[in-house]
Amino acid sequence: MRKLTYYVATSLDGFIADPTGADPSAPGGLFTLTPDYVEQMITHYPETLPVMAREAMGITASGTSFDTVVEGRRSYQLGLDMGVTNAYPHLRHYVFSRTLGPSQDPSVDIVATDPVEKIRELKAQDGLGIWLVGGGELAGALHAEIDELILKVNPVTACTGIPLFGDKTPFSPHRYTLTDNTALPSGALFLTYTRTP
Repeated sequence: MRKLTYYVATSLDGFIADPTGADPSAPGGLFTLTPDYVEQMITHYPETLPVMAREAMGITASGTSFDTVVEGRRSYQLGLDMGVTNAYPHLRHYVFSRTLGPSQDPSVDIVATDPVEKIRELKAQDGLGIWLVGGGELAGALHAEIDELILKVNPVTACTGIPLFGDKTPFSPHRYTLTDNTALPSGALFLTYTRTP
């Protein structure tokens, strides 16, 4: 059975973007991509870098963790606004949306049905892990299906914005065990948690 991993950058107080939903890793955004932070991503999760970054840095490594990426409509829109119809062409790519029309890219599947049902279908298939890139609303809908959290905790507080699991997710505690942690000199933490059975 494949795992669903929510691999996401967050502030110290649990926000993944500012209140506008702007790209948090863009220049002047909520998060600062320091050299050690980028190196950690390249070394351990090169498949999670978008195509523009991979091309700019000459990265060709396919990675060993994920072969599929899933995201919500707002996360996908960040790429569309830059003219990128598929930021992850090296992965199987699914976008969950009930408002988007047909896909503008033949390698991106738009899913307008129940996200839980689709994730369970994907988990049952052969392959590497499934990466949930965001956003918070989709993460909230898939909360019960998340097997692993990899949090890139940035040394910043936001006080408000888009929470890790959106603002409509009902109270539903799930326990996790810390299975890996890396503290970077820049102050960011990469924390891996596995869901406790």
